[in-house]
Amino acid sequence: MRLELLHIDECPNSDQARERLEEALAALGRNEVTVHMRLLKTPSDIKDTAFAGSPTFALDGADIFPAGAPASDLACRVYQTPQGLAGLPTVDQLTEALKNNGL
Repeated sequence: MRLELLHIDECPNSDQARERLEEALAALGRNEVTVHMRLLKTPSDIKDTAFAGSPTFALDGADIFPAGAPASDLACRVYQTPQGLAGLPTVDQLTEALKNNGL
């Protein structure tokens, strides 16, 4: 199993995305799972990834939030949260998405 956080340099949410992902893993009792940060620098880096904007959370190469449209440009992503649109999902949303994807 490989858990990746796909992000771009210009994304202001990358650090907080990792923190929330680690909180979600802790909530699931899965602290042993390593989060692999994957920096995408050029549009060609996107090829063969689940990238749907930065940050994208991918488990074994699949976006854990599949409603996101695949991106062909280095861009930020927006998530629907209970509080409205945001640059990151909530910890609860991450926890649920990880559970739904077999973690």
